[in-house]
Amino acid sequence: MTLTRSVYELTAAFPREERYGLASQLQRAAVSVPSNIAEGNARHSRREYARFLSIASGSVAEVQTQLLLTEELGLNDNDSIKPVLELAERVSKMLYRLQQSLGNFANDGSRVPGPGSRFTASRPRRS
Repeated sequence: MTLTRSVYELTAAFPREERYGLASQLQRAAVSVPSNIAEGNARHSRREYARFLSIASGSVAEVQTQLLLTEELGLNDNDSIKPVLELAERVSKMLYRLQQSLGNFANDGSRVPGPGSRFTASRPRRS
């Protein structure tokens, strides 16, 4: 989500003629990252979750490529682009580690704990 917000902030400074070009493409790729993570988690299958994490990783690669293109085209200065690129790299590494942790389970059809599991885990057990 932070990466997406950063991309939107960065693209707000793009020239008006880029609003429907690279800015729009960059925003869509950035939105795709948390969206695919959430959708994969909602599928409740490790295999599906891993598949959607792979799609999210591809979207991060798109964001990184488009940020580099943004820099080459001079649509924003390097000082503005560099922190967003670094954030994209951190997200990419987190996704990779998450994919690795699911890798051992991706083929067994085990369910992935959904968002609701965070609430049940913190509740005290009844005796």
